Amino acid sequence: MKVSIGKLMKESGVGFGTSGARGLVVQMTDFVCYAYTKAFLLHCEKEHPSEKILAIAGDLRPSTGRILSAVACAAKGIGWNVIHCGRIPSPAIALYGIEKSLPTVMVTGSHIPEDRNGIKFNHPQGEITKKDEQGIVQQEIEVDETLFDKQGMLLIPEELSEVDCSAEESYVARYISFFGTTALQGLKLGVYEHSAVGRDILKRVLSALGAEVVPLGRSEIFVPVDTEAIRKEDSELAKEWAKNNYFALVSTDGDSDRPLLSDETGEWLRGDVLGILAANALGISSVATPVSCNTALEKSLLFKQVCRTRIGSPYVIEGMESLDDGKIHVAGYEANGGFLLQTTVEKNGKILNALPTRDALLPIISVLVHAKEQNTTISSLLSQLPKRFSASDRLKNFPTELSKKKILEIRERNLGEVLFGKFSGKLIEVNETDGYRMFFDTDEIIHLRPSGNAPELRCYVETASRERSSKLLSDCLQLLESFRGE
Repeated sequence: MKVSIGKLMKESGVGFGTSGARGLVVQMTDFVCYAYTKAFLLHCEKEHPSEKILAIAGDLRPSTGRILSAVACAAKGIGWNVIHCGRIPSPAIALYGIEKSLPTVMVTGSHIPEDRNGIKFNHPQGEITKKDEQGIVQQEIEVDETLFDKQGMLLIPEELSEVDCSAEESYVARYISFFGTTALQGLKLGVYEHSAVGRDILKRVLSALGAEVVPLGRSEIFVPVDTEAIRKEDSELAKEWAKNNYFALVSTDGDSDRPLLSDETGEWLRGDVLGILAANALGISSVATPVSCNTALEKSLLFKQVCRTRIGSPYVIEGMESLDDGKIHVAGYEANGGFLLQTTVEKNGKILNALPTRDALLPIISVLVHAKEQNTTISSLLSQLPKRFSASDRLKNFPTELSKKKILEIRERNLGEVLFGKFSGKLIEVNETDGYRMFFDTDEIIHLRPSGNAPELRCYVETASRERSSKLLSDCLQLLESFRGE
């Protein structure tokens, strides 16, 4: 049967967000995953030719194995060989594809709840772009419907091959080789494992770099840890663990492309602040980052160029490419902490190759190493930055269309100051690069945006103190909650 991917996207509810195709697990039938994968590979054959070999990996969600099977079935159905790289971080499978010049697929829903999942596509040079997404969506492909039952599930599921550990080993070696086996010697680190797919790799790398590693909070049930909207329970756990005199606590989200790093008190760093510290530690001169990220980036005067982009790694990648003139060190990061390295970095005669996709290990390790080299603490590094504090959270189960409707209403009726002025003063500027970002005369920022991955309304704020940001965020969310009934 002929399948239009654009039509399938609308009918199934599985569409492209900021990090690949995502949807409810019940929507992501084998048929849907098969069709998406086939369209991706046919697009690669045309736009990113390579050997017909696809490397695949996934996170620890219960539905990931089934979806990997559907992905493998689609690839083999059009004559592609499949390398099964197991359950490893998203950046590990992306790195493998770049090194081998092969397209890769990561089955993951990242930080969103386990009733959802997703498929992240990488062409041989890295993440697919928005142009690639359009190329996939516009395809019409042939699918043998006799392979599936009435519920869209494979009648005979594809059996995955034995795990090839090459991708994992290459990813681990990348950091040990560059930083060295004594880089973290003398540091006691707590690793919050939860259900992160990279939990064992994270422990392995930190130990190999010389740190004393203590595992904490391992879970065999999927935990939706969001590094951009840290759960209250994760904050409380960190404060309790910090009483055991750790230099820092570290963790990642579900697919281990977004980091969590705390100071010695158990205070988790915001991802956009971690990005500043990591870029500085690596000697980066030009940075691309979304418009929602902390303005301490510019106020710090640490970087020659800053490019502000829409939210989502494809836009950050475009921003990095616009900065890269072949002569400077370029990187990017997101509010969730995911760090993207556009150009190679050299240190002590060692080279760290570019990895232009979100990575959790690089920002964690680089900041820890920098703190050790400076003989200081994480909190001391933070104290050297301008006093700007961002906070964010989201209203869950908030329909995307309602989010868009309310933001459009605020924009068209100039309601920004009417609604939020009572919290932050006089509205003096608006930025609509992505969502609705309001700047007030109190030097405070309120930013509203529908999530690109789930039915959630996100709110970001920035002020001159942590306490003030927490209060402003709470006030804004309470106001936004009242929109539900409208």
